[in-house]
Amino acid sequence: MEEQRTPRSPVWAGVPPWWRHGPPGWRRWSGEDHGDGRGGPGGRGDRWPWRSTLLLTVFVVGGSQFAAHAQDGERTPLDPFGRALLILGTGLLLWRHRHPVLVAFGTAAAALVYLAAGYPYGPVFVTVAVGCFGAVVAGHRWAAWTAVGMLWASHLLVGHWLYRWLPPAGDRAASWNQELGFLTWGVLVVVVSELARIRREQWARDRAERARAAARRADEERLRIARELHDVLAHSISVINVQAGVGLALLDSDPEQARTALTTIKEASKEALGEVRQVLDTLRTPGEAPRAPAPGLDRLPELVEQAASAGLTVEVEKTGGVPKLPPGTDLAAFRIVQEALTNVVRHSGSRHARVRLDAAQGTLRLRIDDDGPATGTDAGGSGNGLAGMRERAVALGGTIEAGPRDDGGFRVLAVLPLKVKEDR
Repeated sequence: MEEQRTPRSPVWAGVPPWWRHGPPGWRRWSGEDHGDGRGGPGGRGDRWPWRSTLLLTVFVVGGSQFAAHAQDGERTPLDPFGRALLILGTGLLLWRHRHPVLVAFGTAAAALVYLAAGYPYGPVFVTVAVGCFGAVVAGHRWAAWTAVGMLWASHLLVGHWLYRWLPPAGDRAASWNQELGFLTWGVLVVVVSELARIRREQWARDRAERARAAARRADEERLRIARELHDVLAHSISVINVQAGVGLALLDSDPEQARTALTTIKEASKEALGEVRQVLDTLRTPGEAPRAPAPGLDRLPELVEQAASAGLTVEVEKTGGVPKLPPGTDLAAFRIVQEALTNVVRHSGSRHARVRLDAAQGTLRLRIDDDGPATGTDAGGSGNGLAGMRERAVALGGTIEAGPRDDGGFRVLAVLPLKVKEDR
């Protein structure tokens, strides 16, 4: 089975990987990383964001102090209580990863008290923006919308009604242009947060899809290896079992024939070990080319010879001229014939089998017949071999039928495409 490749979308051509998959630091918002130092339990998601919070505190307090000088005489001078409100608002951001809803409402409330006390306008709104951004990205959209709406409605109430009883003395009603700018700022914060949330969810879906694709590839590889090992071992062990029985039966009466049986056992076991080693080498050195070519129908005479050593006469008939097959199709055809002959040796009383290969109309038809009857168990075997044959055929876009014939024998009929469609 050829490796399945995940198709690439041309939409992402030329786009930096961080934009497609998201910055690693964003994973802490979704809690997807666990115990690896990037988020989740034991990761960065459990750590306090001291550095960013400290930088924001310095920026907000310093910027507000500068704004106080610029608005001297218009607003209440920045005093210790005002600075305490600023530090309280930025300090709440330490919990923005753990309690985003509480932080969204807390920063909005701190900013509201700050503005209601008449302190100067300035970067106090940055704290609210960061808190609401964290709530939206964490999935609590209603909290961010409500916090921003609450702050705007309260500012509207203070600026047009309660300003008469609140500092600074002699304050006038806020202009509607100012209210419009405040509303625009609030909407902008929420919109940017929503875009960030959508992008984060898209990154999460992309990561999940890549994980599922990797799991599918791993499952397909395990299935391929299990199928290869089953086909190799089942065939070789069947030959060894038959020859061991012959050797034991003739050990005393015909030592020369017993020696021939032992020689056959040695050759079959050596071949099986070689093929098993080749399969295991692909596990130890993934991506490297195999040291030996995969078997194909050119080794069909070897199968016939091995079957003959097990007491089974095999007739091979080719019609239509079998062309050179793609590696995947060639291997599948070989394994199907090998498994079918193995089942005849193990489960059929017939000592004669027929293999017919017919290439026509873009397909390769494989038909393996024996005259039966079944001995001890079903002629088809335990089912693993037949399942493996079906999986090989389906993986190439072909079909396979296996079952008893009306005359008491058993037939395996496989149809494989001569050209396998490549993934684009």
